Amino acid sequence: EVGSVGADRGDQRDRRPTQAQRRKNLKRVLLRPIGTDVIASETMGSIRRAEAWFVKIACTLVFVRSNSLDPFLGYFSKHLTPSLVYEVVNKLNIPNLGFNLVQFTRHKLLMNHSYLTYNLLLRSLCQSNLHNAARLVYDWMRCDGQIPDNWLLGFLVSSYALVGRFDVSKELLADFQCNNFGVNAVVYNHLFNVLIRQNKVVDAVVLFRELVRLRYCPVTYTVNILMRGLCRAGEINEAFKLLEDLRSFGCLPDVITYNTLIHGLCQISEVDRARSWLREVCLNREFTPDVVSYTTIISGYCRLSRMEEGTLLFDEMIRSGTAPNTFTFNALIDGFGKLGDMASALAMFEKMLVHGCPPDVASFTSLINGYFRVGQVHQAMEMWHKMNDKNIGASLYTFSVLVCGLCNNNRLHEARQILKLLNESDIVPQPFVYNPVIDGYCKSGNVDEANKIVADMEVNRCKPDKLTYTILIIGHCMKGRMAEAIGIFDKMLAVGCAPDEITVNNLRSCLLKAGMPGEAVRVKEVLGQNLTLGTSSLKKSYCESTNADMPVALLDQRNAIIRQSVSFFSGDYQSIYICIAIPSKFLLIIFEPEVRYTLVNFVELIFHFSWSHSRWFSGHALAVFNHGASQRDAFIEISQLVQSALDGFKAYVLGYPTNTIRNGFSHKISLLFVEL
Repeated sequence: EVGSVGADRGDQRDRRPTQAQRRKNLKRVLLRPIGTDVIASETMGSIRRAEAWFVKIACTLVFVRSNSLDPFLGYFSKHLTPSLVYEVVNKLNIPNLGFNLVQFTRHKLLMNHSYLTYNLLLRSLCQSNLHNAARLVYDWMRCDGQIPDNWLLGFLVSSYALVGRFDVSKELLADFQCNNFGVNAVVYNHLFNVLIRQNKVVDAVVLFRELVRLRYCPVTYTVNILMRGLCRAGEINEAFKLLEDLRSFGCLPDVITYNTLIHGLCQISEVDRARSWLREVCLNREFTPDVVSYTTIISGYCRLSRMEEGTLLFDEMIRSGTAPNTFTFNALIDGFGKLGDMASALAMFEKMLVHGCPPDVASFTSLINGYFRVGQVHQAMEMWHKMNDKNIGASLYTFSVLVCGLCNNNRLHEARQILKLLNESDIVPQPFVYNPVIDGYCKSGNVDEANKIVADMEVNRCKPDKLTYTILIIGHCMKGRMAEAIGIFDKMLAVGCAPDEITVNNLRSCLLKAGMPGEAVRVKEVLGQNLTLGTSSLKKSYCESTNADMPVALLDQRNAIIRQSVSFFSGDYQSIYICIAIPSKFLLIIFEPEVRYTLVNFVELIFHFSWSHSRWFSGHALAVFNHGASQRDAFIEISQLVQSALDGFKAYVLGYPTNTIRNGFSHKISLLFVEL
């Protein structure tokens, strides 16, 4: 019985109409006159309510499923109304189909639509980045006699400005003004903010002055927006010109106006000018500075490490009766901490509590950073524990300060524990927090632990950046794990992280030293393709180059130069210096650094050879070896140097300096390649 039931159901499914049959049935229903078989109790205009829902369903099905609308023209001309069109567009929520429906009804049915329909369609089209279609809909709206209100106008003007269609924004504003409608200040404010965010502050100011000439009466808030944009762009003099013209616009400057200009001056390090101007406007009774005014200048002095001036202004602020806030104290604490003056930083921290300003995460982070700078790791960690005891949540910058400070003091295990706390928090991690720990483990030779940290990064949805991959590649190369280094490079390309010259050059150098010239050339080709093709085709281009061999002509040229250079050697060690000519590229000067070479003599030696050989070569380079370099070591280094020069690199540095620096350069530098 069960089998027979299943068979019956299968037969029923087989008897279901196909899509083509459904469209045919729908067409037959729509073309049939609607009679009394439709049940309804209320009317909706000239169409009964039961018919209205049927019309909406039919309209939706036709526009979604049908390729041709002409067969349904008669039905829609009798039963489709502007209100039903609005409901269909609203329910469809598909801008393209809504556009087609409105276009069809306007052209075929000569239907005028309501403001609600146009408002809905314009917003949905712009939000879907269909601005060309939205421009047509706006024209239809105007032809139907509909005029946008300030809210819709502001939305359209800002939308076109966001996609770089500033010309259309101005056209919409001009069309609105031609009809003697007043544009709300909010519309202009949104437009100016968009332009400033796109670094088009000049266009914003030009438009503003055009509007003023057209007798537009701005408000002070609008002028403040333009001043802020000019200050961010470093155009402080233009901002002061707006201040001079402010009264002619019928506006008066407010405290935000003055604070904006003070902040702009401090941004370009003209703190003294900001201080003098503040004193001037106060004497003229034009402006009474507030806590923001004082704090901005104090922060400017602190960023320039001019703590004495900052402290004096702080005292003046207290005498004037202006109460400092947490930001004021944080600026001073951070300034003292970066100078290593922890006594003054702690004194300011205590004064902060006296003035009733509770310390926040920035206060503790500045103290932690200051202690790390002076090497007082224990005190830094104590401050970290105090911060946790007060239930003050750490910021991403706090974690970064802790990790960097611990890594700089070779306390990698504790830095690793801080990373675990970061992973357990709600803070979105960033690669720059992980990179110091990865670098520390790689430099200590523990690349396996570095790989584990990278795996933790990816588990916590933090993508490694260019520096992360570069650190890993160099770390594996230093351990002689060339296959893993190449694998990391391949992964870097696969995820679309474009390598730069530093990454490629370091990997190429290690590959050449490991006797893998073919891989080195293949890696070099990736850099050239990256510069021309972009990151999207990196993986493809790299895979295509895996079987490529080094060009024979390039190999012959390099080997000839190397053979010529080796003849300059005497015995197992290099002579005082060796000059190697690379045609049309560089002059390589290789000499033995000794203690008697001072930095001045070092530079003089470079320029001496540069001058003596300038008639031969257009550029110069220098390679420095340590005292014990054998002929084989020098041969390998020269091979890398010559290859880099032949490849067209203008500058290349490969070295592993130690803490022992004598006379301006390290004796442990294995290779230095610079363009003079």
